[in-house]
Amino acid sequence: MSIIYSFLFAGIICMIAEIILNFTKLTPGHVTSLFSVMGAVLSFLGIYKFFINKCNMGATVLISNFGNSLYESAFNGYLKSGIFGIFKGMFTNSSFVLSLTIILSFIFACFFKSKD
Repeated sequence: MSIIYSFLFAGIICMIAEIILNFTKLTPGHVTSLFSVMGAVLSFLGIYKFFINKCNMGATVLISNFGNSLYESAFNGYLKSGIFGIFKGMFTNSSFVLSLTIILSFIFACFFKSKD
């Protein structure tokens, strides 16, 4: 059943993104930022944990999980080190993904040409 929930959750998020892109003048960058902030807000409200528990991978592979992980890292840093811990711990969970993205982008740029 969790596979169905994962598919439905990710499908609904993608459908919302397509509706936003088709009926507004927002760009894909705006939608990406919007979903990252939405993930952080849902995490703040305690709702995103429910989605992760119910939908498993459907909620953890989307861009909204990036906002969730930034919020969780910042909050844990705040609990450990106070106000400066927010900045110190913000990228704890996501530093691997950001580093991997930069490295893979460089490797792919060396082998493939971008379209004009």
